[in-house]
Amino acid sequence: MQVDFAAPDGVIGRFGVDLSSATRALNRAERLAVAARAAGAPVVFVGLETTPQSDPPTLLERMRRRGGDPEIERVICRKGTRGADFHGPLPQPGELVIHKPRYSAFVGTDLDARLRARGVDTLVVCGLTTECCVDSTVRDAFHRDYHVFVAADACAAYEPDLHEGALKSLSLSFALLADTAEIEAAWAGR
Repeated sequence: MQVDFAAPDGVIGRFGVDLSSATRALNRAERLAVAARAAGAPVVFVGLETTPQSDPPTLLERMRRRGGDPEIERVICRKGTRGADFHGPLPQPGELVIHKPRYSAFVGTDLDARLRARGVDTLVVCGLTTECCVDSTVRDAFHRDYHVFVAADACAAYEPDLHEGALKSLSLSFALLADTAEIEAAWAGR
């Protein structure tokens, strides 16, 4: 999770969007990171990092056609700005950090190769936003033959119906849903 998506002084927060669901998810993601580390499970941090070269012209055109301001999309999680910094759980030394140019953690990155090199075949995914980056990453992971669990209460969207709809769709075809407590218990061997 990153400043621009989850912090009051990030791009989304400055627009006055209610961040309470993001804050709840962020707190649960912190618990998951602690539990994974205690269990010896690899922890991977993935963050959006945009540059003028990575700005997708199709996204900017879609924004324009919908009456939005494409310049706003250009400033979200811009490389080298505070907005691109992780917010909430932070990577520890030795943990894998992936900077992605698109919604999915697998597009334009070496995440798949790095996970396979570590022998990883199962993912627990959490983050923001459920209907966008989480959804895109989970689908791509499934199509790469990973077993995928979504920590449903450690994900959030800014609108509850988007969160619930994305979870329903993912659970039908791409992932198993679990809550933070269930995942913590599994990692602890309970």
